[in-house]
Amino acid sequence: MNDLGPKKKTYKNILLMYSGGLDTSTILKWLQENYNADVYTFTADLGQEFADPTRFKEIEEKAKKLGAKKHFTVDLKDIFFKEYIVPTIKANGLYQGIYPLSTAVGRPLIAIEAVKIAKNENIEALAHGCTGKGNDQIRINTTANAYAPEIEVLQPLIEWNMGRDEEIKYAEQHGIQIQNQNKKYSTDENLFGRSAECDILEHPEIEPPEDSKAWTVAPEKAPNTAEYITINFEEGIPVGLNGEMMNGVELIRQLHEIGCKHGIGRIEHMEDRAIGLKSRETYEVPAALILIKAHKDLEKYVCTKHENSFKQLVDQRWTELAYEGLWVDPLREALEAFINEINMKVTGSVKVKLFKGSANVVARESPYGIYDLNLATYDTDSSFNQKLSYGFIPLWGLQSRMGFITKRKLKQEKKK
Repeated sequence: MNDLGPKKKTYKNILLMYSGGLDTSTILKWLQENYNADVYTFTADLGQEFADPTRFKEIEEKAKKLGAKKHFTVDLKDIFFKEYIVPTIKANGLYQGIYPLSTAVGRPLIAIEAVKIAKNENIEALAHGCTGKGNDQIRINTTANAYAPEIEVLQPLIEWNMGRDEEIKYAEQHGIQIQNQNKKYSTDENLFGRSAECDILEHPEIEPPEDSKAWTVAPEKAPNTAEYITINFEEGIPVGLNGEMMNGVELIRQLHEIGCKHGIGRIEHMEDRAIGLKSRETYEVPAALILIKAHKDLEKYVCTKHENSFKQLVDQRWTELAYEGLWVDPLREALEAFINEINMKVTGSVKVKLFKGSANVVARESPYGIYDLNLATYDTDSSFNQKLSYGFIPLWGLQSRMGFITKRKLKQEKKK
């Protein structure tokens, strides 16, 4: 531990945010040995493990086998949708225009729930398996410190002096079952998406191999026939799919299945992490990408030119705050006040065409759409008075025209 890190203290109880993988399983034993503490474990159900709903029971059994005093599995899917996914959709949250924040917006919720458990159980410290190079340490630590500054946050992957091989050896010595010792990639899943990194993905000059994907079919192997879907929104919130109203979690699950079938949502991204490192990230985000595209189109349809222009700035700043681990910053809530005001009229339906990796909006309807066929049509019976342009154009271009003439005059004078 270097001088910049926290000073080691004695703790009676520690709560570990536990995934059941190699890192957190090793941490579970390491904390018991190095802090001589009772270690509690907590797993958040954010809708991960699409293919294996029994996984959470296996995680609990593994934690207890490794000595966890008590394990908590908390179903957070509904709150994740309502309080984290919905704001991301309303903000058209695509970090650097590409990544829909699937992992980023899940971390603050995990931290907040961990704090709740710690307070209820009189636990003095939290621990997680984040490294010192990524964004997740910022997202979890900053949120936890804001909600409970009296609770220490431990980062064993920074504290211990072990490489990957040494960690595996430590796990073997302590009877920790390694499910897949040859696992290539570090992955994260939740309701809104899946990320993968490490191994060959750390070489941006090489195309991500197919085995880095787990959810989506390769676009070239997707159906040869396009599929059309319709998404219903009420005040910016997705509430229905193909005319059937349903809760948000179920809507995303269904949209996920449809999107995976068509190879939608594969993202390869050279990303600027919050700490300044560039990182090559790959994502599978079928439902997230479809929903954000559909929402953005409907929002654009019901808003004025000026609202659309300004909201892009607000959306970008909101997205940066969420990505950079500053969920607790007051600016996020202030920006959301504007975002929610705009979304009050984002009600209607959006038709999306899915075909071999692409999701394109092809139609939209809303009672609040700022569109008038009688004004917009090029037919001769349009109600728009085109003769107004005689006065409008000279006034609209007046200052630009004057500036151009002045600049040209200046250039001519300099040539003399």
